[in-house]
Amino acid sequence: RQGYEDPHWQYSAVNYRGDYAYQSHQRQPMTWQSDKDLRQREPYGKSTNYQGHHYYKGYHPNLARTSLGQDSPSYCPGSGRALIALVSLTDLCFCPSSQPSGQPSLLLQYRDSGLSSSSHELSQYIRDGADHYDPLLSETWNLVQAGGHLVSTPVSVVPLKFSLPHVAVCFGAGGQLVMVCPHRPAEGQLAHVELHSLEVILHGTKEMEELQAFPGPLAREDLHKVDVMTFCQQKIATSCDLSTQSGRDSSLLWKLLILLCRQNGSMVGSDTAELLMQDCRCREKYKRQNPAANLIGLTDDEQMSRQPGTLDLITGEVPPVVETQEQIVEKFTKLLYYGRKKDALVWAMRNHLWGHALFLSSKMDPRTYSWVLIGFTSTLATNDPLQTFFQLMSGRIPQAALCCGDATWGDWRPHLAVILSNKVGGAELNHRAIITMGDTLAGKGAVEAAHFCYLMADIPFGYFGVKADRMVLLGSSHSQAFTQFARTEIIQRMEVFEYCQHLRQPKSFLLPFQVYKLLYASRLADYGLPAQALQYCEQIATALLEQDPASHPILARQVMKLAERLKLSDPLFLEVPEQDQTLEPDWLVQLRACCREWEVR
Repeated sequence: RQGYEDPHWQYSAVNYRGDYAYQSHQRQPMTWQSDKDLRQREPYGKSTNYQGHHYYKGYHPNLARTSLGQDSPSYCPGSGRALIALVSLTDLCFCPSSQPSGQPSLLLQYRDSGLSSSSHELSQYIRDGADHYDPLLSETWNLVQAGGHLVSTPVSVVPLKFSLPHVAVCFGAGGQLVMVCPHRPAEGQLAHVELHSLEVILHGTKEMEELQAFPGPLAREDLHKVDVMTFCQQKIATSCDLSTQSGRDSSLLWKLLILLCRQNGSMVGSDTAELLMQDCRCREKYKRQNPAANLIGLTDDEQMSRQPGTLDLITGEVPPVVETQEQIVEKFTKLLYYGRKKDALVWAMRNHLWGHALFLSSKMDPRTYSWVLIGFTSTLATNDPLQTFFQLMSGRIPQAALCCGDATWGDWRPHLAVILSNKVGGAELNHRAIITMGDTLAGKGAVEAAHFCYLMADIPFGYFGVKADRMVLLGSSHSQAFTQFARTEIIQRMEVFEYCQHLRQPKSFLLPFQVYKLLYASRLADYGLPAQALQYCEQIATALLEQDPASHPILARQVMKLAERLKLSDPLFLEVPEQDQTLEPDWLVQLRACCREWEVR
């Protein structure tokens, strides 16, 4: 039509091939332009005005002649190629009067020589692989002589994205791997699609064996706690290296879960203390020390004067070189005969008669009693659990709570056993001492040991993004990368702990843990176990429905999405008639309704 605007001529070039600028064009209505009109326009790319540069006239003199009353070939820019529609067939085709007999047409010669029309060149580069397929854009024209007449046939010249047929795969929500085999339907080969079970493909891998060995979900009715205890014992035997401190701490956590499961989630301090002492690799021998002279009030001269073999000024006797226990007690009594209580205390402390010294000092003033008590504790080794006990009795945080976890300090378990078994110093002091011990162990990298202490102090579980929380997943530090933090074994151990809490309180659950159960369900679906994953979705949805789903909208929405993909994997659907398979479980319907209600609000 006259006066039709061609906005695509003004487009900027987006890609370069040689000296030409090419671009993917949308289809526009064809317009027939004369050579004069084309020369009057600005070129839309770099050196693409073929007529003005004598592309045809310089190389193809036959194309410069008029055809059907026109001077130049017509163009259809919108289709991505130039149509040589108005050029005389006598100039393009085999003609005895203008070319030697037996030679092909000029158009075929130009294409074979690399100097073909712009349609052949543009068709190589004009299309973008991301655009939708258009058969008119992916072919050029070839002239074929059939039955004495010249027939134009389209020939595909656009480079294929893949040089050879390739395999296309995708994963389905039902644990299937869909594979399209590399056949050629255009050549008459039938399309071949294969369905593979991921459970079968991944059978025997470490990850699949780890998922299949766990008897989860643990909140189902047909599960017996013996199965859970057996799983914990297997983890101790296969995953805990008892030759390392970290392995022993991990084994201790699994044994604690076995104890909780056996006792239906309940335990007392003495039960835990017994577990701690059983798991100790060896009982350490704590070396006793002689009390320091300055603690019992003796100077160097007095200490020399009271050495064996010197005259005792009080009794007037020479003490024997080696004194028996009876002689030591007899001298203690003689000192009391003469009313020398202070000397009797010093004698008892020097000879480790701490019972006599403590009883005597308790009947004297409080300062003397504290002095004798300090003298007694000074004879104990620094890492002796008795030190922890006496320091608690004195109303102080034990030194073990601040120094445990060090190789030079020794094992931390006897100290925790003393604190748990003896409620001395008040409940608040014991609670602070256990938390302090856990913080010390966590600061030295003993995460499992620290979490054991936190469980004894009833520290609640927190969230991954809150670094101030002491625990998120049992036995894993949330200061590390998430992939390492939320390992499959860690999630399984946490679910066992939640199960033990469920045995004590059937309606209880750990709300911060539900998102990790959703993550575990996704892993089950990825490994071809959709029915088991759907059961986890049901448990999470039930827990959220008992609370307010609006308090965790993202979690509720993600559970709903995963459940909608897996709902047909429910074994109950195998017994449902085909016309009723559109029905959904009640918990999914309720969860969707809650999510919609929250979105409306």
